[in-house]
Amino acid sequence: MLTVTELRAAVERRLDEAGRAWLDGALTDAAKSGPRPDAPGPARWELDFASAGRHVRNPQPAADDLTPHELPDTPHDLPDAARILILHAAHADAPTVERLYAHGTGAERRAVLRALPHLGLFAGADAVPLVEDALRTNDTRLVAAAVGPYAARHLSPHSWRQAVLKCLFTGVPLSAVADWERRARGDGELGRMLGDYAQERTAAGRPVPGDLDRVLAVTRALPGAPRALTREES
Repeated sequence: MLTVTELRAAVERRLDEAGRAWLDGALTDAAKSGPRPDAPGPARWELDFASAGRHVRNPQPAADDLTPHELPDTPHDLPDAARILILHAAHADAPTVERLYAHGTGAERRAVLRALPHLGLFAGADAVPLVEDALRTNDTRLVAAAVGPYAARHLSPHSWRQAVLKCLFTGVPLSAVADWERRARGDGELGRMLGDYAQERTAAGRPVPGDLDRVLAVTRALPGAPRALTREES
């Protein structure tokens, strides 16, 4: 995961002069204002958070390119990344991110989830309800954003196991699940759930996700055992 400084540099390399000027102004306003729990209306930076997609645009894909344009070494597209930077600059607290998530579009909710590791509230479990809400949706990009480092740190064992299942059976890549090997290692209950799910799909004539065997193998490993090297690493 990139640091905020690295993320800002990656964003600015992709922006034109107007985009960089807008982002600099938005971050300056956010840093000056910060959370305003008693304000009668949204702070200026909250409006910038909502409108980021109009000022920081992804490149237009080619006609045969159906994949999102993400920043190198990150799962973020440009508007996502700009919103993460704004939330960080504003030192957004739990009530603020809850409000932005509750009233946000899918893209804004995704950015809130992806910002959690960069915010002071990462140390506590206040944002767990947001993660659990995202995991109940059928929006796979929202689900992928929900299973980042915050979920790895704060989701209960039961909720985390359900999140892994949701990812495997909705096509969210295992690489989106932060720290999955550590949490899955030696987890016999997760192994049982995966095995049952695989049997149900096989009996119904439906394919079993390719990543399932990888997770199953880790659940059977002893906790604390060294990770086996892949062919490429050996």
